[in-house]
Amino acid sequence: MGPTTRAQFVYNRRRRRTGGRYAVEEASDEEEQRQDTSDSSSDEEEGDEEEEAEASGEEIDDEEVEEEAAASEPAAKKHAATAAVGEKKSGRKGPITISLKKVCKVCKRTGHEAGFKGAVYIDCPMKPCFLCKMPGHTTLTCPHRVAMEHGVIPAPRRNTNTSLDYVFQSQVKGKISMVKPKFLIPNQLECGNIKFHQRRVTCLEFHPTKNNVLLSGDKKGLLGIWDYVKLHEKITYDSVHSCILNSMKIDTTNDGILYTASSDGTISCTDLDTGIGSPLLNLNPNGWNGPSSWRMIYGMDLNTDKGLLLVADSFGFLYFLDRRSKTRVGHPILIHKKGSKVTSLHCNPARPEVLLSSGNDHYARLWDTRKLEANSALASLAHGRVVNSGYFSPQSGNKILTTCQDNRIRVWDYIFGDLESPSREIVHSHDFNRHLTPFKAEWDPKDYTETVAVIGRYISENYNGVALHPIDFIDTSSGKLLAEVMDPDISTISPVNKLHPQDDILATGSSRSIFIWKPKTEDELTEERTKQKAKEYVYGSGSRKKSNGKHDNSSDDDSDGDSGGKNKKARKSRFTHTAKGKDKSKV
Repeated sequence: MGPTTRAQFVYNRRRRRTGGRYAVEEASDEEEQRQDTSDSSSDEEEGDEEEEAEASGEEIDDEEVEEEAAASEPAAKKHAATAAVGEKKSGRKGPITISLKKVCKVCKRTGHEAGFKGAVYIDCPMKPCFLCKMPGHTTLTCPHRVAMEHGVIPAPRRNTNTSLDYVFQSQVKGKISMVKPKFLIPNQLECGNIKFHQRRVTCLEFHPTKNNVLLSGDKKGLLGIWDYVKLHEKITYDSVHSCILNSMKIDTTNDGILYTASSDGTISCTDLDTGIGSPLLNLNPNGWNGPSSWRMIYGMDLNTDKGLLLVADSFGFLYFLDRRSKTRVGHPILIHKKGSKVTSLHCNPARPEVLLSSGNDHYARLWDTRKLEANSALASLAHGRVVNSGYFSPQSGNKILTTCQDNRIRVWDYIFGDLESPSREIVHSHDFNRHLTPFKAEWDPKDYTETVAVIGRYISENYNGVALHPIDFIDTSSGKLLAEVMDPDISTISPVNKLHPQDDILATGSSRSIFIWKPKTEDELTEERTKQKAKEYVYGSGSRKKSNGKHDNSSDDDSDGDSGGKNKKARKSRFTHTAKGKDKSKV
C-alpha cells in the first residue's frame, strides 16, 4: 500500500470512528449528497482496502497513521473550503433544518408555544401572568380578566363627619349638580378621520366653546383641528413643534389661544385661527448637545386663579410661567427624583393651589404651590412602576386617579385621609413596550358621582375571530367593567381617549386616525337612518400622496421657523377628500 492510499485509508477509518465528524464540519454540500448516494459502495471500498493491507503483510503503525492523517487533514479542509466558495459563487444556500418540535419564543423551551393563534394570544406558562404579573396562571385564565372587579374592595358609603369634610363640601357644593344625569355609554362608531396625522396621535382635547371641534397632536409635533360634524372641515399646522406634542391646554380667558408642550423642550402659545405660534419657554436654547442635556416637557396645566402656566421637564423640575407677561416666574424647583421624567401635572379643580404630579420615579406627589420647595411634598403616593398620569376628580377634586405601568389603576377616595395606600387597585391591561402613546385613565367630566373612568386596553380580545383592542369604561368605586367599546373596522390599539365635557361623545386616537363615538339609541328613525348612512370616514393628510410618492406634509417639508424666540407662521393644510359608508368607497 502506497503512502497516498495508506493516508486515504486512515482518513476513512477515522471518519467511521468519529461518526462522520469531518463530513459534517469540512465536506461541502455536494460531497455530502454524493456520500448519501454512495455509502454502501464506499464502505465496501474501505473494507477492500483493509483486506489488501492485511493481505500484503504490511504492519500499520498507529503513530505513523496519526501523522499521515494529520498531513491529509489540511488537504481535506482546503478542498471543503474551495467547495464552499464555489457554492457561494453559484448562489446555492446551505441545508435548512426544519424541526417539528414546539419551541416557545419567550423562554426557548420545548413542549409549548407562546404567541398568537388566530385572534387569541397564548402566554408562556413558564412566565408570570402578563396581566396581573402574578405566577401560577396565564393571561387566558387570569381571574382579573374574567372579572375586572376580582379582589377589589368596593368603596364604603360613609357620612362625612369631620370638620374638614364640612368645610370642603361647603366650598364645592355650589359647583356640583344635585340632579344625576342619565349616564350613556358612547359605544357606537359615528365617524372617523382616517390617517389624519402622519404619525401616531399623542393627545386630544375638545374645544371648550365650539362643541364640535376636536384638537389633536401627534408624534411629529403637528397640530390638527377637526370639526367632526362638518366632516371635511379640518386644518393642520405642521410647524408648531419639531417633535412629539405631549400636552395641550386652551386658555380659559381666550379660547382662541392654545398652549402646547413638546419633547423639543418648548412651550408654544398658538393662535388657532392663524396658526402663528410664539414660544413661551425654550429649555434647549443651544440646540442638541446630546441626550444627557436635552430637556423634554410632558406635564403641563393651568392655574386659573393665579394666571400661571405650570410645566415640568424630563429632569424632574417644575417651572412657572406668567400667561399675561409670557415670562418665567422664579426658579425651577425639583419635585421628583433628579433626572426622572415628570409625566403629568394636574391642579385641583376646587383648590387650584394643590398640585398633583406623577413621574418616572414610581411616585405621584401632592404639592402646595403657595409654599413650594424641594422635598416639601404634602404626600408621596408610591407605585410599583412608572406612573403615566394622575388626575383629581373633575367636580370636587376630592379623589385621585392614577395609571401605572404595572397594569394597575389606583384610586384614592379622600385626599385628606390616609394616603399611604390606595383605596382600591384595579388590574387593567395597559402595560406596553414601545411605539405607543402611554395609556392614561381619565375621569368622565360629566359624571357628578366621580366614579366613571375611561381607558384603552392593550391586550386584544377575540371577537368573532378578529383580534380587537376595546376601550374600557370602568366603575372606579367597585372595579367593575361597565362597557367595552369597539368596532370591527378598528383593529389597532386606542391609547388616547377623551370624553366630551358636555355631550355624550367619546374621541379616540388610534394610530394616525381619530374616531368619534356616540351612544346607541332605540329610536326607530335613528336606527333606520343609521342603516342607510352607515359610518362616515374622512381621509386625512396622512393618506394622501403626491405624484412623487411623498405625503403632503412629509418630513421633507419642515417649516422655516426656528425653535428660538421668533414668532413662526404655521403651515396650514386643508383637505376635503371624503368617503362614506362601510366599504369606505371614495365619493
